[in-house]
This record gives sequence, structure tokens and C-alpha cells, in this order.
Amino acid sequence: MADLSVDFAGIHSPNPFWLASGPLTNTQYQVMKAFDEGWGGAVWKTVGEPVINVSSRLGAIDYGGRRMMGLNNIELISDRPLDDNLREIAEVKRLYPGNALVVSMMFESVASVWRDMVKRVEDTGADGIELNFGCPHGMSERGMGSIVGQVPEYTETITRYAAQATSLPVIVKLTPNVTDIRPPGRSAVSGGAGALSLINTINSVMGVDLNTWRPLPDVDGQGSHGGYCGPAVKPIALHMLSSLYNDPGIRVPLCGIGGIETWRDAAEFMLLGASVVQVCTAAMHYGFRIIHEMTEGLNDYLTERGLSRVADLVGQAAPRIGGWKDLRLSTSFQVVAHIDPATCIGCNLCVVACDDGAHQCIDRPSHQKAPVVREEDCVGCNLCSLVCPVPGCIAMNPVDKGYIDTWSGHELPAQ
Repeated sequence: MADLSVDFAGIHSPNPFWLASGPLTNTQYQVMKAFDEGWGGAVWKTVGEPVINVSSRLGAIDYGGRRMMGLNNIELISDRPLDDNLREIAEVKRLYPGNALVVSMMFESVASVWRDMVKRVEDTGADGIELNFGCPHGMSERGMGSIVGQVPEYTETITRYAAQATSLPVIVKLTPNVTDIRPPGRSAVSGGAGALSLINTINSVMGVDLNTWRPLPDVDGQGSHGGYCGPAVKPIALHMLSSLYNDPGIRVPLCGIGGIETWRDAAEFMLLGASVVQVCTAAMHYGFRIIHEMTEGLNDYLTERGLSRVADLVGQAAPRIGGWKDLRLSTSFQVVAHIDPATCIGCNLCVVACDDGAHQCIDRPSHQKAPVVREEDCVGCNLCSLVCPVPGCIAMNPVDKGYIDTWSGHELPAQ
């Protein structure tokens, strides 16, 4: 059995799986139920000056029979009284002292307000605070949320307001709605952040009903941009996470968020630098019970790899993410496709994809079911293997041609 317990920026957690701030961490009942199921931690839904929300609030993209591939929300921060939230936070921490409980916060950019509110959260016994600099809708129009996270100077200033007012670990939640995630990340660290979490939701418009011409979600015929999350955002989150982990100016622990649905997703985030992960959409979709598959799966994976703890996994794949200039050119290394005739079902999807969308190197002999790749013409683009419905039928086999410098084209000594 591997040890799944983690220490994240001074916060102890029995496992690295936390619920993210959102509708599913809005009440004492929900967070206690999640802890009973086995979640290691939770980030309480963002507290601040109570707001009035709208109805409806959620929209989704389904794809290929898959429900909620992407989820859009136009809900704001907690609409419950601040005193109610703080009272319930204190009660949850009293009843579940071994679980990690972090409070997401969002207030106006005034030092005295942050100082007072941080002290009130600290008095609940919570383990840490998370500064919400990421919401792309509603709160940003009020000078909070992503409007803070998009300006490094604002990020640093407000982080400092909070960090100077508390001894609790301060986690800054970053917005992905920027060109480069590194400057706001560095600014948060300069302001005193003990950790970073990412990504928050991506600015989006979910869609339009073609029958009514009303935007989705529909608020009495009107719509607005909202925050996009769910499995569809995972590649964006992995990119931004690895960018921060590989940045020498950022040497604080990272919490990965964005499209995590299984232990496999979590392991990928950990390999690229996340010490813990937060889950939201998947738990909203399938319920808190998914934690069992996550903890059991991660434990089995660590054990099979001969690793004794989660920390042994963190960042192991991150050095492999670099610049394009670091990649070997196809003149020195490439892969070529090979179709296994024994498993091919003769659907010819690879033939069509290669002919129309790639490099016209797959032939369809009249005397056999399986197409054949002309390897001398294959550039190794992977498209055929991606469209093939049979796992393992098309293999991309490496062809090593020696080392050629990416920029100069000159041959290099063998490595």
C-alpha cells in the first residue's frame, strides 16, 4: 500500500484529492458528506459580500454521446450570508480535524477589508485560504476575479494584503484567461503566496438554441459569458501547470485543477508538477462517490510503479515538456504507422483521414481487408492512429536516423 497522505504548503491531507471551490462545497452538509466518502480536502465555495445569483446558471456541451464534456457556469460567489458560511466552516473543521479545509475568498481591493476578512476566516480554524483571482464572469465586472488575475501588479498587491494579515498558508488561484500564465504566477509568489492553484474557468459562451435563438444557459431570453470547465479543458490546464512548474521563478507547490475525472487524470497532473489536485465538474456529474475509484486507482498505480508516496510522482514528467526548438527534427527521428491486419476491421477511416487530411500514404489493396501504409511516404503525423476505432490496431513505430540540430540542421554526435 502506498502512502497517499500529503503535505501541501503546510496543510496536511489524508490524500491528494480535494473538492474545488464551487456549488458542491457551498454548505456544511455537502463538505461533511464528501469527507465521509473519503475526499482528503475541500475548498469552500468563495466567500465575500453576498451576491444575488441568476437562473438558470449552467450549460453543457455533449460530444459523441458523452454528457457534459464541457460545462459552462454563470454562477457567482456564495449567495449565503458570510456569517453562515464562517459558522459552518468552523463546525466542519471541528468535526473533521484530519481533513484539509481551505476557504476561497474574494473581496474588493482594499487592504483593510482583506485584513479583517482574513482574520475572520482564520478564527474558524480553517487550514488555509485560497484567493480567487480567476472567475471570468460577474465578479470581474465588479473589479474582482479574473480582472485581478490578469494584471500581475494587482495579483501581487492583493496577495500581499492577505499574506501579511495571516499566518495561514495563502494559495492563489490563477485565471487561464491570459496569454502567459507565468507573470501572474510569479507576481503571486512575490506577494507572499505559499502555493498556486490552477486553472480557474475559461471565458466562454456555451452556445445558442437553434430553435429559440436564445443563448445557453438561458436567463429569461438573455445570456452572458461564463466559465468553461470539465474534461474538455484538461489539456489547457496541463500546459499551464507545466509552464509554472518548469519556471525557475516559481518555487512553491502547485495544485492542479481542470478536467480531472479519474485517477489517471490526477496522475498526469502530478507527473507535470501538481502536489494535490482539485475536482469539481466530475463530482458534480457523478457524485462524491468517485473518490473511491480515485484513491484506489492511484494507490494501485503507485504500488505497481514501486513508488511509496505521492511526492515520488510529482514533476517526474515535467522536464520532458520544453520548447519546440528542443525537439528532434524528422530528418533525425520520426515514427511511421503500421496497421495490424489481424485486428483491422476494414472500416477504412484511416484511409479517408490520411487521403483528405494528412499525407496520402495509406493504400487500400483490393485483395485484402486491411489497408497498407507506404512507410517511405509516412511522416508520422499520428492521424490514422487517432481515428482508428480499434485500440492498438495502428502502431506508430520509431525510426531513429541519428541526431540533427533543430535549428541548424547539422548532424550532432549520438546521445
